Amino acid sequence: RSFPAGTRDEVRESFAVEHPDAEFPSAAVVDSRSARDLGADAYLLSDAEGFVGHGEAFRDAIVRAKESLPPDAALGLSGVATPRNVAVLAYAGVDLVDETLARTKGTQGMYLTADAAHFLEDLDELPCACPACAKSRSEFTRADCADHNANALRAELRRVRERIRSGRLRDYIEAQARHEGWLTAAFREFDDQWGYVEERTPLMRDAEVTAASAETLDRVEIRRFADRVTSRYRNRFTDQPLVLVPCSATKPYSDSQSHRQFHDAIQWRGHTVSMTSPIGVVPQELETTYPAQHYDSVVTGDWSEDEIGFVAEVLRRYLERNDYSRVIAHVPEDGYREICERVEGDPAVDVDFEYTCVDHPTTDESLGELNAALQGEPAYSKREREHNTVRAIADYLLGDGAGDDLFGGRGAGGGDGVDIERYGGEADVRTTGRYPKLQVWADDPDAGREGEPGEQLATMVPQYGTLSFTLAGARRWVESDAPTKRVEIDEFVPRGSVLAPGVVDAADEIRVGDEVVVEGPKAFAVGRAAMSGPEMAGATR
Repeated sequence: RSFPAGTRDEVRESFAVEHPDAEFPSAAVVDSRSARDLGADAYLLSDAEGFVGHGEAFRDAIVRAKESLPPDAALGLSGVATPRNVAVLAYAGVDLVDETLARTKGTQGMYLTADAAHFLEDLDELPCACPACAKSRSEFTRADCADHNANALRAELRRVRERIRSGRLRDYIEAQARHEGWLTAAFREFDDQWGYVEERTPLMRDAEVTAASAETLDRVEIRRFADRVTSRYRNRFTDQPLVLVPCSATKPYSDSQSHRQFHDAIQWRGHTVSMTSPIGVVPQELETTYPAQHYDSVVTGDWSEDEIGFVAEVLRRYLERNDYSRVIAHVPEDGYREICERVEGDPAVDVDFEYTCVDHPTTDESLGELNAALQGEPAYSKREREHNTVRAIADYLLGDGAGDDLFGGRGAGGGDGVDIERYGGEADVRTTGRYPKLQVWADDPDAGREGEPGEQLATMVPQYGTLSFTLAGARRWVESDAPTKRVEIDEFVPRGSVLAPGVVDAADEIRVGDEVVVEGPKAFAVGRAAMSGPEMAGATR
């Protein structure tokens, strides 16, 4: 037992509840303001009815409770779930609900669906085919209505669980939250709670990101990509101008017919960066990195002000960080040109823009203009492109400068290596394989026959555009200046996956999908995180 919403502090203190230890699975009733770890398996919030229905209060209560309770304990809300709100409850972090409110509403004559609540007497026919609704409208009673509401809630929960399994809950929420004002408010409040949501969002998913609403721009996957491109990524094609091109429906972009035409005109003489809503800008080295090849957007030819503003801001930040001799904007008028002109006019951007698109980017005249604009520019080699790709991915995954720390450019191991400019110089690795299935090897001629690469360090994962490290790569990672995502384990030798009880500590910045180094008194390994760092460190089961 605990206290309902609105209970005064002096009352809480005078009647503080004791929670005895239990040797069996147990649940503790707490309130969101004073929730703490009591050793229980689940926690039920007694003040749920006070904050459910109010966007900001709901967000504050859930975030406060989740951050105060163990990550492997279930959070339950009783007496508040309906078919219409349960998807948002789950998205917020609620694990357990009951049928209490749904059945109560039914006995009161309220017929609930996933998108509305109807007065039973207003319905001429029943918009459901569940067993409770099989009878005629004239025979349908309030008891039947209670059964229907429970059935509708169960059906919605099944839908939510399937969305979670497929990685598509966010797509569903962007539509579902619009059926009631407070749900829309709560959804947006959680988008503003960056730290809470980002920690719980995987680095990559198998599911496509569907960009179908303005709220898509606030998705963690979108904001994270834009932030890393403008704070971690660094252009290494310093002898070539920047060539801005529009995105394509085919992913990765280089597989599309339009981008093949762009490539034929550019011929490696420019650094290609694609402009797109909702992601912002995508350097060619990161075209396979999630979510750059995993999104689909609504194509109408019309850009909203939110889209134009977002992409313009990302492009501005990108140009402030990366130096180019000039910018060749091979983009059409609709949206793209306005973005470029807005950035070109920004006093903080000191680079000249040149526009080469006539009518449409793929017309012969436009492609001819693009080719002519690049006359006299030096072309970069396949080797340079592949090396810069794996270094750029390392920057994106691990942090600013990680690609040079790991794969050369300022000497493996940091400042003790070759004294060259931070983002210049030759890589001390070799790449084999066909893009995007590149393999990275230590450039060690003494490892075998003359010219043969040494130990393999990493492999590019084409499905997500990430890197998977070998043990040799993990050792180089640990010895370098690149930020290391470490998981410390107990004194044992892992025979497979490392489970949470064996974890002693984990870096806070680890997210689901990250490559991590696993270290312990008896072990050194590398793997992919299935939990965030705080979850690993806090979980006991």
